Amino acid sequence: MEPPSVDDLADDLRSISFNSTTTTTATDINRSTSSGSETTWTTATSSARHNLHLPCNTATKPHAPSGDSCWDAVRQSGSESDGKLTLADIRFLHRLGAGDIGSVYLAKLKCSPSPPSSAIFAAKVMDKRELASRNKEGRSRTEREILEILDHPFLPTLYASLDSPKWSCLLTDFCPGGDLHVLRQRQPCKRFPESAVRFYVSEVIVALEYLHMLGIVYRDLKPENVLVRSDGHIMLTDFDLSLKCDLSTSTPAQVFSDHHHLNPPSTTDHRPLNPPKFTTSSCILPNCIVPAVSCFNPKRKRKKKPANHHGPEFVAEPVDVRSMSFVGTHEYLAPEIVSGEGHGSAVDWWTLGIFIFELFYGVTPFRGVDNELTLANIVARALEFPKQPVIPATARDLISQLLVKDPGCRMGSTMGASVVKHHQFFSGVNWALLRCTTPPFVPPPFDYQEVVDDGCPGTPVEYY
Repeated sequence: MEPPSVDDLADDLRSISFNSTTTTTATDINRSTSSGSETTWTTATSSARHNLHLPCNTATKPHAPSGDSCWDAVRQSGSESDGKLTLADIRFLHRLGAGDIGSVYLAKLKCSPSPPSSAIFAAKVMDKRELASRNKEGRSRTEREILEILDHPFLPTLYASLDSPKWSCLLTDFCPGGDLHVLRQRQPCKRFPESAVRFYVSEVIVALEYLHMLGIVYRDLKPENVLVRSDGHIMLTDFDLSLKCDLSTSTPAQVFSDHHHLNPPSTTDHRPLNPPKFTTSSCILPNCIVPAVSCFNPKRKRKKKPANHHGPEFVAEPVDVRSMSFVGTHEYLAPEIVSGEGHGSAVDWWTLGIFIFELFYGVTPFRGVDNELTLANIVARALEFPKQPVIPATARDLISQLLVKDPGCRMGSTMGASVVKHHQFFSGVNWALLRCTTPPFVPPPFDYQEVVDDGCPGTPVEYY
């Protein structure tokens, strides 16, 4: 999609001011993205669903924290605009990049009560007529609907969704650390060390688990879509290729009490996992599980727990959602997408395997000289590991189990993130305290005025 020029936006939106016309891109990315018409059927049997209905234009989301400068700015601007933000309330500062269905700008609200550097946003602007002419309106609508229900530290916050007769705009978080593709290019030999890979992959897994819990299949995991926040933690972005299940029905959560069933299988045996017997619960809070000892019978002896007991495990995987669409980035497409057999949530675990491989080696495992050969390799070529660099055996095992071509035998396809998190590669990871883990990279303080004043054509500015 041709990105709307600053002049076009300025003419159409009248009072909106643009301080820079420089297009900033992180790097020249040669990966091609495929997108087809969506043919989808769902049976909505994800283990947990949230039926949330939020207004598209809102400054009062349930998860809006007090003291957040961005929410404070949105509330302030809304109160000065009769409770509803419009495009005229936004000052677009700098073009950050362009995607298939829109362009992303660094933006702030004109009536921001906070210092400009701490209340800035990423504004995705889409031309409605262009979307309609290219039959992309459904993708734009899906992305907005998904952003409206997200409430997770590793996923975007939708501060406002704005519309005019010609333009549609999504106001979300700005991540000053760039993306993992750019960050990888800066590493020695353009590869991440094991500790950094474990950190970033752990946070991606938790984000995917949350999406699957909501019945959302991401379908576009790649380093370019994993951004680094100001605190060094990650944020997945770009949901226009995601698949959203029908949430008209809801099923109870699956709580597995036997930790043994969550141990990942050996790479020498890729038979489908049979889910063990489970108990059901309407929520996932620990106090929903019946305790082994009654609080009203203190004389009863406490049962001894096995040494390897890890407590009940919550599993949420939308195993019955199916799609026939051909979407994604060529090097990351799962075999079932390439073959056109229909796909479900297992594609996210395949892309996770490609993602880990690229972070370690700096390349993807099935890339060919052109897109056609890449797709042929994905379907037919066996997974091979380069001789250099040498990566841990646990990492190779994890990648091998994720890159099983049969989606029914692929790690995560049945038990979701739970079985992935129990893999030996993540030994020592405290999943409950990921946000307290020290990131391998924390971006320097960001000042948007430096980008606006110093930016010039031909000089990439690696901010998203």
